[in-house]
Amino acid sequence: MKGSGLPITGLIVFLLLGFPAQANAFGFADVVAKAEALAGKDYQAPTPAPEFLRTLSYPDYQSIRFKPEASLWRSGRSRFQVMMIPPGSFYAHAVKLNVVDSEGVHPLAFDKTDFDYPNPELAKRIPADLGYAGFKLTYPLAGQGVQNQFLVFGGASYFRGVGAGQHFGLSGRGIAIDTGLPSGEEFPSFTEFWLERPAAGSDTMVVFGLLNGPSLTGAYRFEIRPGESTRMQVTAELFFREDIRQLGLAPLTSMFYYGDNTERPRGEWRPQVHDSDGLLVHDGDSGEWLWRPLLNPSQLQLSFHQVTQLEGFGLIQRDQKFHQFEDSEARYDLRPSAWVQPREGWGPGSVVLVEIPSGAETNDNIVAFWKPDQLVKGGERRRFEYALDFGGPQITGHPSGRAIQTFVGDGNRTGGGDEAGAYRFIVDFQGKTLDALRSDAAVVSQVTGGDGVEVIEHFVEYIEARDAWRLSILARPAAGKPLNLRGYLSLDNQPLTETWTYSLAPSTGLRANPE
Repeated sequence: MKGSGLPITGLIVFLLLGFPAQANAFGFADVVAKAEALAGKDYQAPTPAPEFLRTLSYPDYQSIRFKPEASLWRSGRSRFQVMMIPPGSFYAHAVKLNVVDSEGVHPLAFDKTDFDYPNPELAKRIPADLGYAGFKLTYPLAGQGVQNQFLVFGGASYFRGVGAGQHFGLSGRGIAIDTGLPSGEEFPSFTEFWLERPAAGSDTMVVFGLLNGPSLTGAYRFEIRPGESTRMQVTAELFFREDIRQLGLAPLTSMFYYGDNTERPRGEWRPQVHDSDGLLVHDGDSGEWLWRPLLNPSQLQLSFHQVTQLEGFGLIQRDQKFHQFEDSEARYDLRPSAWVQPREGWGPGSVVLVEIPSGAETNDNIVAFWKPDQLVKGGERRRFEYALDFGGPQITGHPSGRAIQTFVGDGNRTGGGDEAGAYRFIVDFQGKTLDALRSDAAVVSQVTGGDGVEVIEHFVEYIEARDAWRLSILARPAAGKPLNLRGYLSLDNQPLTETWTYSLAPSTGLRANPE
């Protein structure tokens, strides 16, 4: 090679040694090795943030603002930028942040001047080595020139995502441990992240995370693509220190205060308040799509939806119109849905729905996750992969008619019926397979009740004013027992809709004179 001053063999050696970051690039295998080594040690909780930060009220904490001009990669050609989250309030501890680029792995040092503080007294108390509690990813979702926040990692193993034009609502989590059990829930935390710098102009970014908790450790890889909906390809390798009674894979956390199907709390003027209004499950073995409207129960309620071959599940916000909420600040009509699709098959198990009593919209009281049938033992190692989408309700690819609203009332009053101890259910179906039907089509309702439930009547009719097919059910539970129902619409013995399912606890106050 003319002018190089090196023979060919010497040039090859120079090229190999001159770029060590390419030859020894950091990747998922490195995080897996860290998680495996960590699992062999006793668990140590993260060092908490200073008490004066942890005890800040949420409004005071919110007044600590990261300066957008300090965003990571702002000066480069990357379409992605990163904003930092300070410890404080419910962000109880710092996490280690690293950047991975062509030159290797670099720790991201804390800089207190990257934040605006509400007053000088608070600013001077911030330690110079405080660290960051998490980070927010931004991307020009609305066009070049504006960086929109679309994904936030912060607090235990939580992360929140949105699609274009949406407001943050429900969250994903790395893992759920014993959620809803009397023994209490364990909250493992991401303790370290590695942010891989995207190539200039790339629409995809990779984040690695190290998870640690009393019962397990984990290595995570998130391949992230923002857009009309934001998609995350998630790979997790888990190492278990202890037996786990109820493992929750791909958990989702949301809020349901009240809706069309529930009583409105005294003094509330808004029609509905919720981040999600239902759980959707796609059973690949039977092909069934199951819809379960959410509830704010009077006592803790767990529902298990057994599935042999899971194709997908998610917490969905089907109500997408402003008049359904009338909240100009919270904009619940712009909250995202989340949809999980397993990769490589997860085997038999259950989609678990946990509904927790809540007296305020500030509480996340809904959790959904996949629980495998195979029990988890200490010393085991498991890997799972899935795609997670944040966006509008269409992210599910649902092919049939869907329940757009549910109403529940007393079955022994005008408009409800004349059956003591019964309830009237009204379910409106719309869309897809129903759109092409004539209003006089011979649509039939199929309804079954659970243990001890008496289905007194059910029928379906087309409601022209709503352009929907309305299923009406009158059903009575056994004394002191829950009322469980399933129903769908069919034509010529073929399903036209998803299966609507409902579970009403005996302690409901929907009847005027409950037994």
